[in-house]
Amino acid sequence: MSDPARRRALAGLAALAASSSLGATALEHPSHPVRIVVPYPPGGFNDRLARLLARRVGESWRTSVTVENRPGGGTLVATEAVARAEPDGRTLLLAGFAFAASPGLRASLPFDPLEDFDPVVLCASTPNLLVVGADQPYGDVADLIAAARARPSSIAFGSEGPASSAHLCIEMLEREAGIELTHVPYKGSATALADVVSGQIQAAFDDVPNVLPHLAAGRLRALAVTTASHFALLPHVPPMTETIRDFVVSSWFGLVAPHGTPHAFTDALNQEVNRILQLPRTRKQFAAEGVEAIGGSPERFAEHVRTEIARWRQIAKRAGLSSR
Repeated sequence: MSDPARRRALAGLAALAASSSLGATALEHPSHPVRIVVPYPPGGFNDRLARLLARRVGESWRTSVTVENRPGGGTLVATEAVARAEPDGRTLLLAGFAFAASPGLRASLPFDPLEDFDPVVLCASTPNLLVVGADQPYGDVADLIAAARARPSSIAFGSEGPASSAHLCIEMLEREAGIELTHVPYKGSATALADVVSGQIQAAFDDVPNVLPHLAAGRLRALAVTTASHFALLPHVPPMTETIRDFVVSSWFGLVAPHGTPHAFTDALNQEVNRILQLPRTRKQFAAEGVEAIGGSPERFAEHVRTEIARWRQIAKRAGLSSR
């Protein structure tokens, strides 16, 4: 190779190395705006979690991180939109329970949760509470089951939509107790709980943090919690397992990105969210709402999603909910 050619080759390699280094730095602390899409309306814990992460990641990285609420289709509208977004680190989805439950409930989906998304981090988990209006006559789960057996379909249960943890809890209760309930799906938690409070419907399953303010104000009464044993934050509330064996359900929340998003970005975001989840103020806030901060690697989150898909596909099949 001649000296001029050698110099041109070396210059090209130097430029490539510089550009790669700059690219990695830009991805670690992006200057472009980042959007977190939430598949529910404002008001629920999923929305509050997204806004907390947006604020703290934005402050740390000194960039704009915003939240976009896109309810509809039992979370399918938002999830499909993110699956089709450019994998450039500008768009994220706050995925939850329905992300893994939907494959077992629908004959086809416009996305594949395992193939069309890259996991970033599993953020948090919380059980559900079975609640009734303060004026309802049910003293415990057994009372509610007895009333449903006496008058099939007379008790209306609200949920935050198809494939939500609340929806699957309703289906499990019907199947395991041998009763018929009326499922009333809503676009979000706030409106479902408002109708339980007002007496428009009789009961609901919902995440602990969404229900706590209503319990504190005496507007709702908790009959059970979907944990295997007593829940530390609400020790007076019996677990569902005291009435129905193996009735254990948790809602969870995590960040995913469109498949193909640069690993430098998702790895940096994973590290940043893990840092936020370990902050004493974050853990204190979560604990006060009955939420467990989780964190961990993208691989741990991917395994969690695979496990959840398999579990809820099996439950949906047994309950006759598949291929709807």
